[in-house]
Amino acid sequence: MLARVRSGAVLGVDAFAVEIEVHAGRGDPATIVVGLPDAAVKESKDRVHTALINSGFMPPRGRTTINLAPADIKKEGPSFDLPIALGMLVAEEELAPGRLDGLCVLGELALSGEIRRVRGVLPIAMEARAAGCRGLMIPEDNAEEAAVVEGLPVYPVRTLRQAADFLAGTLALEPYRLDARAVFDQASHGDEDFADVKGQESAKRAFEVAVAGGHNILTLGPPGTGKTMLARRVPSILPPMTLEEALETTKIHSIAGILAAHQALVALRPFRAPHHTVSDAGLLGGGSHPMPGEVSLAHNGVLFLDELPEFHRNVLEVLRQPIEDGHVTISRAAASVTFPSRFMLVAAMNPCPCGYFGDTRKECRCSPIQIERYRHRISGPLLDRIDIHVEVPAVAYTELSRAEPGEPSSAIRGRILCARELQRKRFEGARRVYCNAMMRSRDIHKHCPIEDEAQHLLKMALTELHFSARTYDRILKVARTIADLDGSETLRTPHVSEAIQYRSLDRRYWV
Repeated sequence: MLARVRSGAVLGVDAFAVEIEVHAGRGDPATIVVGLPDAAVKESKDRVHTALINSGFMPPRGRTTINLAPADIKKEGPSFDLPIALGMLVAEEELAPGRLDGLCVLGELALSGEIRRVRGVLPIAMEARAAGCRGLMIPEDNAEEAAVVEGLPVYPVRTLRQAADFLAGTLALEPYRLDARAVFDQASHGDEDFADVKGQESAKRAFEVAVAGGHNILTLGPPGTGKTMLARRVPSILPPMTLEEALETTKIHSIAGILAAHQALVALRPFRAPHHTVSDAGLLGGGSHPMPGEVSLAHNGVLFLDELPEFHRNVLEVLRQPIEDGHVTISRAAASVTFPSRFMLVAAMNPCPCGYFGDTRKECRCSPIQIERYRHRISGPLLDRIDIHVEVPAVAYTELSRAEPGEPSSAIRGRILCARELQRKRFEGARRVYCNAMMRSRDIHKHCPIEDEAQHLLKMALTELHFSARTYDRILKVARTIADLDGSETLRTPHVSEAIQYRSLDRRYWV
């Protein structure tokens, strides 16, 4: 008998339907899997056979052929175990064939018959709803993740026997229900706060400007001055995620398999801090079956690169395209996929290998050639793509011993939200422009009117500091953000002056 079971798989950030055909025929006992399966899918026949026996069923007694359609796309992972097992039961006439009609099934089987969680459930649930499926049967640990997709009944199951009894009509299962909005509102609060940071008012101001306009930022200073502490608090002043952004980010985390069990949504903006030993494939994504890298896992959030010069040069250089385009395309022989990567880059570094160049408290022991080599590990083109450079000096004892807390993140976020609202109205209707950092050349000419005195100051700075054309544009973008925080439509001298100050490091240290 021939049985058909609907399932799904992930390619890039989207899912596609997979129809699993199971044919039980005569002949010597054997199970053949076709349709470009990978090793994990080929091994499913052994897991399925043992799980059927331990669940009280008889495995197929003859030659069984399993086809995964479409046959020209490679299938990977153990998520086809459950639909293959149910297809075998239908093919052996232990289940009525009509029970699986319109039902999408996913799940990995343990040898005991228990069903384990799988990755990529959220995009597959979205695809199943779009295809008009009447329901989705998934592992119990994936229930919350799938239930955020409204309009699709979700049936979580714990064992193969439970799934079979439900399809046979001897066990009633109610669809799992979840209020996605309530879960999102409850989970969208973090613990980090800028009130914990003592001193560093100029650095806090730089981070406020950076977040207000969506600008990338580089902090430079000796060890222990609070560079990492400041960076880890950036998500607390970022605008709250919308539900649409949360779903988009959750899709990527689901595909990567890093969602926690029973986690429904990524409601807080992600903060990714890869170690400096990360490879270019780990940062951008890759593999024979392309998977998202750190730049995509940080989508709608923050990518923090601590000890920036310690990263391999080739790893840093591949960041240029994701920073500019907001997405990364990975091409392989089997497929070419595109992952979103719209993130805020926060980087930190020491001024020299020992970290104490320019420190008034501790002597630097690095030679001039060591310092030059260390700093030049970061290329000029990459540095040009970081809008704001700020020094983070050592904190004085009087600041550290101060009892009262600093300004809380809520107050800083309030000013940022006002500036972001101005930008939202300014770019309403503009395609792919959401904040000042994303402005293109024509947007800069349109939205950055400069008063004469500020124009003269900018001309003098560009002439003396030899900034590139890209740097000129980025100064205007940052000045636009500073003016938004000030509530000014025109870029005035203080706005341009502060923006130029945030670009001085690449001429002071990279000459």
